[in-house]
Amino acid sequence: MQRRVQSWMHRTPYQKRYRFIPLRQISPNLQHAVIAAEDARFYQHHGFDWHEIRLAAAEDMEGGRTRGGSTITQQLIKNLFFGTGRSFLRKGAEATLVPVAELVLGKQRILELYLNVVEWGPGIYGAESACRYYDKTSPKNIGRQQAARLAAILPAPRKRRPERMNSYSAVILRRMQQMNW
Repeated sequence: MQRRVQSWMHRTPYQKRYRFIPLRQISPNLQHAVIAAEDARFYQHHGFDWHEIRLAAAEDMEGGRTRGGSTITQQLIKNLFFGTGRSFLRKGAEATLVPVAELVLGKQRILELYLNVVEWGPGIYGAESACRYYDKTSPKNIGRQQAARLAAILPAPRKRRPERMNSYSAVILRRMQQMNW
């Protein structure tokens, strides 16, 4: 809805691509690439990665914020309920919902929902739409390289394109290898 309003205000065309699919229809390559890129300790924490939060805060205090400290669960809650704006009020509300999501949904369902609602480009939502749009394939058949390139655009999906993500996708592939994926 936020993107539709933005396109209306800027008088630009908007076409939404979205189709929900079960996690079993999303290649482990894409699941692993997204975890390696967005939340390497996804299976170890309970919604908040305090180590990453401390690193992000330290960088922010030094005036060079280059990373976010949000987990996949936090990003899911933000995407489902709050949009892309930043505020302390949103972070507070998000902080109350994250533990509930972790408790009620569990890791696999959180990952499934995240992969289905995350924005992968202008009007492109979910793994199904992203794989079809960028690679002309189903998410079940996405290869390691393609998956790493798709995961590499997630921090800035409206600005980045998979074909330009050579160095960051290489980092993601190294992380996946270190995680034995």
